[in-house]
Amino acid sequence: MAEIAALRSLLFVPGGRADMIAKVGRSGPDGVVLDLEDAVAAGDKDTARRTVVEALAELEVPASTLVLVRVNVPGSPWFADDVAAVAGTRADGVVLPKLERGGQLAELQALFAHHDRPDAVVVAGLETAIGVADSRELLTAGAAMGVVAAYFGAEDYVADLGGRRTAEGIEVLYARSRVVLAARLAGVIALDQVVVAVHDDDAFLADAERARALGFPGKLCLHPRQVALAHRVFTPSGEEVTHARAVLAAAADGAGLLDGEMIDDVHVRMARAVLARAGQPGPP
Repeated sequence: MAEIAALRSLLFVPGGRADMIAKVGRSGPDGVVLDLEDAVAAGDKDTARRTVVEALAELEVPASTLVLVRVNVPGSPWFADDVAAVAGTRADGVVLPKLERGGQLAELQALFAHHDRPDAVVVAGLETAIGVADSRELLTAGAAMGVVAAYFGAEDYVADLGGRRTAEGIEVLYARSRVVLAARLAGVIALDQVVVAVHDDDAFLADAERARALGFPGKLCLHPRQVALAHRVFTPSGEEVTHARAVLAAAADGAGLLDGEMIDDVHVRMARAVLARAGQPGPP
């Protein structure tokens, strides 16, 4: 199983497209998701499931890449068969969409135990009004049931509320903030919403910068071109690493000054977080 150290990018690919699945590792995402839910029409679910199982047997990605399958929602006609199929593959686990009740996680855990895959990991989708509202309770309980990350699904959330998506995104600011806070308190990775304009790099970068400012360490990607953009935003730059090391040096003997500004414990913690994200831990 891949080590889950960071998920700057989680790239989704339709489960029914064997040609796209075969190329999913070329853009170097931290994680890939073969999607059996939104990306597959109801009449094609069984065929897509077989395609995913066959493609996973041949999939070539680095050992560090997290490999997941997004199954259909619990209670759907396809859920149990999806989980059973995934359990017999090299996939690290599943993406569970539209999480709303702890019982959904318990059902998933029981199915994986039945198929002798107690090690399977779960990325939970918080993309409905109740899922977002109850996100802290759901993720706190989920952390003990294999949930390693959670994502905010803006499109489904706004549709559930009857709202309207805008370029500014003010309609999802509260929900994004609630999900990233809930994930932090539960000790799981938070992943930000998709940008559906897959050829608009500026839109993706701007949205990713807002996500990073909110505290998200990574983002969902719908197109391979978005992977490099996500890594650009969520990997600390050389300048940020240099500044973080300067902060630690200035604070080595207690509160200090750097560029005329006071440096105290909060700045030290932020500097260490930057270095950790860059894979360059600083001194204790």
